[in-house]
Amino acid sequence: MKQFDIPSIFRSPIISKVKAFRKNQDPRKKDFSPTILDFGNLQLFIARHFGFCYGVENAIEIAYRAVDENKGKRIFLLSQMIHNPTVNEDLTRHGIEFIQDTSGKQLIPWEDLHSDDVVIIPAFGTTLEIEQILKDRGVSTEKYNTTCPFVEKVWNRAEKLGTENHTLVIHGKYNHEETRATFSHTALNSEAVIVKNMEEAVFLAKCITGEASKEEFYNFFKGKYTPDFDPEIHLSKIGVINQTTMLASETQEIAEYLKTVTEEFAMRSKVNKTFADTRDTLCYATNDNQSATEALMNESLDFAIVVGGYNSSNTSHLVELLEQRCSTYFIKDETEILSVETIRSFNIHTHEVETIENWMKGGKIGVTSGASCPDSIIDNVISKLLMLTGSEKSIDEVISQLI
Repeated sequence: MKQFDIPSIFRSPIISKVKAFRKNQDPRKKDFSPTILDFGNLQLFIARHFGFCYGVENAIEIAYRAVDENKGKRIFLLSQMIHNPTVNEDLTRHGIEFIQDTSGKQLIPWEDLHSDDVVIIPAFGTTLEIEQILKDRGVSTEKYNTTCPFVEKVWNRAEKLGTENHTLVIHGKYNHEETRATFSHTALNSEAVIVKNMEEAVFLAKCITGEASKEEFYNFFKGKYTPDFDPEIHLSKIGVINQTTMLASETQEIAEYLKTVTEEFAMRSKVNKTFADTRDTLCYATNDNQSATEALMNESLDFAIVVGGYNSSNTSHLVELLEQRCSTYFIKDETEILSVETIRSFNIHTHEVETIENWMKGGKIGVTSGASCPDSIIDNVISKLLMLTGSEKSIDEVISQLI
């Protein structure tokens, strides 16, 4: 695996040793069980996989290289590099400005950009429409395009299926930057529709079988399908691709469900309807992080802490998983842990930060983070927990015993 050059502020003296130990112990990544750091009165169950993935490290390396190579020039990011406030705030401190917010709202007019400006494409990629706007402004983006290779893999698969006359069902959140980009690239070669979850997939299945009318399709998926989409024509040959940060298990569930519905209806009605296998578009890092979280759920935890940006899709799905088994607190960093009595936690259902009292019940704590969270923040969270609880063993002692 390539080693990336990322700023030292994102590196970690604690977690780096834990990850190195597990990599040496399990180089083929067959064991998803957590690493247990036993401090006596406190046991931390550290997920086997979490933190910066390949695509994120690649994006960060390119962004900071852009800063180093363009002294005196204006440097812009189309939107947030990744969904982590610590990373984006540091990029801002280095003089980078954001052209749009995460929802696509314009912060800097396109007319303000000049051909000698540097524009960085974020890890989520961008739409063909925005690429054309930048090209028309004379702005080159090839050198500092940080689009994740696994996102591009989804686009390439969609292009191939499109040339074979497949319609693409995109499992994703409609307003997410990556989904908007994937929809744009997919629409170049095929018809496409976006489904957010299994509930929407079930309705789409009714459109496949004719139980729901064309008008009902247009109302239900308003704004989420390509302009010329005709459900009576374009749902005969389909494939499922995804926003790479969605729950991989849900993408597979949706694909299997639509495949079954399509094939059973085709056999029963003697019509020609087919389904393409697209399991190869699932992101390995998303899979590994979610599998490690599921292994964490098998432990007898008193509660769990998930660290990451509150607008991070992949992080919210880790919270969604862990909530099924134990009390789970979603924090952006250690500053949200106010005391052993009080914590501030982001509620993924209400989208609000809540102040929770009497939260630390027990000493068996699951710890993980999203793919956009620096390991250094996990270090800070661990140190804060040990400081507040008065751990019986030092970090150095526990890590040395582990190794």
